[in-house]
Amino acid sequence: MSGKLIQTKLSKPFITESGYQFDEPDVAFKTWGNLNDTRDNVILICHALTGNAEADDWFPGLFEKNGLINPDENFVVCINVPGSCYGTIGPQSINPKTGKPYQASFPEITIRDMVQFQQQVLDELEIKGVETAIGGSMGGMQVLEFAIKDPRIRSAIPIAMGKSHTPWAIGISHTQRQSIKNDPNWNEGFYDKDNPPDKGLATARMIAMITYRAPTDYEKKFGRNLQPDSEIYQVESYLNYQGKKLTKRFDANSYMTLTRAMDSHDIARERASAEEVLSKIKIPVLIIGINSDLLYPVEEQKELSKLIPGSIYEEIQSPHGHDAFLIEFEQLNIIIKKFLAKQRAEAI
Repeated sequence: MSGKLIQTKLSKPFITESGYQFDEPDVAFKTWGNLNDTRDNVILICHALTGNAEADDWFPGLFEKNGLINPDENFVVCINVPGSCYGTIGPQSINPKTGKPYQASFPEITIRDMVQFQQQVLDELEIKGVETAIGGSMGGMQVLEFAIKDPRIRSAIPIAMGKSHTPWAIGISHTQRQSIKNDPNWNEGFYDKDNPPDKGLATARMIAMITYRAPTDYEKKFGRNLQPDSEIYQVESYLNYQGKKLTKRFDANSYMTLTRAMDSHDIARERASAEEVLSKIKIPVLIIGINSDLLYPVEEQKELSKLIPGSIYEEIQSPHGHDAFLIEFEQLNIIIKKFLAKQRAEAI
């Protein structure tokens, strides 16, 4: 399914929670389908940590025939978040004050900053209404904030996350960041583009890949098998491959920036209690958990469901762990299409 990838600049400054101002921020986003006359037939997809605006690449099952996405009915948009390295302002962007890439001087970004940035993009597209916002992991954190902050959102589908980043998740992110900092090429985050801290980034990715899957998944895939003609276990080879693969498409400073942004996720931060904040959400919310998720266990999604009035909890059954939201598309499509059909019927 073809779409349109757009690289442009916002016409108005973007100011982060920390007070840093980008006067003409770059933004990359991709769209599918067409806006209706009332400009409210929108599906907003929010991407995860190393994702980008090209949701049809990493969320393909939703774009296939009989999937959730129907460009004949909806205008679908996915916006690359600030701090990333896929066209929107991030550590690789040029700082107009120095003429050099920001690198480690790129300002702190929070999940709420990501939402504010995307709201500005939606404003410039003159979006009047969003039928649903959907995202998993870091994308789900954005979706939850959208449900709290943006009255254009008519329903929300956060997947595989909770009301805040837990100490468990923060600790895992910290370990990944330390692996990058311990790379000899790190140089306090100001590294030569020809000599990036790829060993540290690869190690961070390997740590992440362990948390993204489940023990049963690794047992089934690899067992205790060795690579042919090698003393290396197949699971070791797999993790080495995944680590090296990420270094070819991602930036270490972006990894640092976005994992810290995920740590900032706490819907009660500088607000009332989580219970009070979530009780004020009045739109339909579908919360999806994954039974084998070790990174964001289903208890977190069940808690959300108890705290958001009228929300629906559904659970994906999968051996794949946290990554199941990028794999189990048949289950996702069935669950989400049922939810949206109910909302559409009630809106008539």
